[in-house]
Amino acid sequence: MRRANLVGRFWLHLLLTPLALLWLAPLWLMFVFSTVLEPQIFSTPVPLLPGGEFMANFRDLQADTDFVRTLLNSVVISGVYTLLSLLLTSMAGYAFARFQFFGRRAIFTLVIATLTIPYFVVVIPQYILVAREFTLTNSYLGVVLPLLANSLGIFFMRQNFLSLPQSLLDAARVDGAGEYRIFFQIALPLVGSAMAALGIILFLAAWNDYLWPLLILTQKEMYTAPVALGTLIGLTRVSWGGIMVGAVLMTVPFLLLFLFLQRYFVAGITAGAVKD
Repeated sequence: MRRANLVGRFWLHLLLTPLALLWLAPLWLMFVFSTVLEPQIFSTPVPLLPGGEFMANFRDLQADTDFVRTLLNSVVISGVYTLLSLLLTSMAGYAFARFQFFGRRAIFTLVIATLTIPYFVVVIPQYILVAREFTLTNSYLGVVLPLLANSLGIFFMRQNFLSLPQSLLDAARVDGAGEYRIFFQIALPLVGSAMAALGIILFLAAWNDYLWPLLILTQKEMYTAPVALGTLIGLTRVSWGGIMVGAVLMTVPFLLLFLFLQRYFVAGITAGAVKD
C-alpha cells in the first residue's frame, strides 16, 4: 500500500510540475523584463535571462511617479483597511453566529445577497456619496471607508464562529465574563488562523485595487501604487520597463510571504467548513 502511494504521488508531481512551471512563466518574464532596457522587451528572441538594468528602470519609474511614496500610500491604506475590516467582519460574524435577535436570518440573507451585485453597479452612487456628500476625496478615509463591511468576510467569520463549542462560551458567562471579554479573549483567539487567512485576502484585495482609488484620489502624492503604474500608460508612450519594475516590487514580496504562510492560510480557509 505504501509503495502504491509513493508511485501515485510520483506521477501526480510529474503531472503538476509542468503546470506549475507554466504558471510561474509570466512571473519570471515580468522579472526578466524589469531588468532589461525597453527595446529588448520587444526584441526577438524574447530575453529569458535577467539583465543588469533593474536600477536604471527603477530610477525612471521613481522620476515619473515617485513610486516609493505610492508604495507607502498602498501599505498604509491596505494595512488600515485590513485591520478595520477584520474587526468589523469578525464582530458581525460573531453576532450572526451566536446571538439571537429579531430578523437575524433576513439580515444575514440580505448581506449574502449583496455578493451577487456587480461592483460596477454601485460604484457611481458610492462615488457621489463619498466625494460629494462626505467630501472625502484625496484622503485615506475616502478610500478605506466604503469597503470596510466586506460581505464575504462576514460570511467567512460567521462560519468559523459557528464551529466554536457553545459550552465553552456558556462556561465563560457562568464565570462572570462579559460579552466583550468573551469575544476578544476567548472567541477571537480560537479563530486566529481564520482571521489570518481572511487578513491576507483583504490586504491583497486592497493592495491590488485600482478602480476605486483611481476615482477618489486626484492628487499625485496620494496615489496608490496601482494607480501610479496606470499613469505610465500614455497616448503616445508606455513605460514598459517602469511598469515591470513596479509590478515586481508589488508582487514578489507578497508572493514570498504567502509561500511562507501558506500552511496557515490553508488551515484558516478550511477551519470554517461547518454546516449551519
